[in-house]
Amino acid sequence: MQPIDQNPPVKPSLYSRIVFRFIDWLHHRIAQASLVGDRPIFDNNQFPWVRDLEAQAPAIRAELDSLLAERQNLPSFHEISPDVGMITSDDQWKTFVFLGYGLRSERNLARCPATARALRRIPGVRTAFFSILEPGKRIPLHTGPYNGVLRLHLGLVVPQPSERCWIEVGGQRYSWKENEAVVFDDLYPHQVHNDTDGLRAVLFVDFERPCRAPVRWLNRLVLLAAPFTDEIRRGKANQAAWERRYYQPKN
Repeated sequence: MQPIDQNPPVKPSLYSRIVFRFIDWLHHRIAQASLVGDRPIFDNNQFPWVRDLEAQAPAIRAELDSLLAERQNLPSFHEISPDVGMITSDDQWKTFVFLGYGLRSERNLARCPATARALRRIPGVRTAFFSILEPGKRIPLHTGPYNGVLRLHLGLVVPQPSERCWIEVGGQRYSWKENEAVVFDDLYPHQVHNDTDGLRAVLFVDFERPCRAPVRWLNRLVLLAAPFTDEIRRGKANQAAWERRYYQPKN
């Protein structure tokens, strides 16, 4: 993840440079081989499992509500994922991580069993967490690193007026709706505004993009290699450190 026209501040390792160079080569081929087309925002009917996920939204929302009661203890997103620090560095974007490219938070999944059950039914799920934006929070225009995964937001808490709380992807604007999902390609430039007085929360999921062979196999190779990059390894270490503090016995 990096802002438009801004270079990463830290030089990646040789392994990371090789992986990301291969990813750059693969982007166009994935778009061509995509079984769901190449566009900023997708039709949910292209993913039959989305309707089932939306049906689970009330149970997922109930688990989120218990976390929001103590959201001051939740980490800011950039505290877990260092590269996010290039687009935000305040405490107005909170997260609660379940899965992330080789990371699997058993304690967080156990804390939210209905959410865990719903995630098991998503084909090719790679990343999942609650994404919580405080009132007035804006995330500037940026691009994601890779189109071999698609991104889903399941609306859980949407403040009013909803038209002032939106994501814009490739110039297409979408306002979240509670209990409804949106699927998009985050390689397209996108930005987020919560210009309301209320909190916005979604279940944030990345899942494997359906592609024709042989690109499908190349994509899976990248997804298998990603957990060993510096960026993902730092994120896993940060998550483990936060969990030790969060779940330590209370005196």
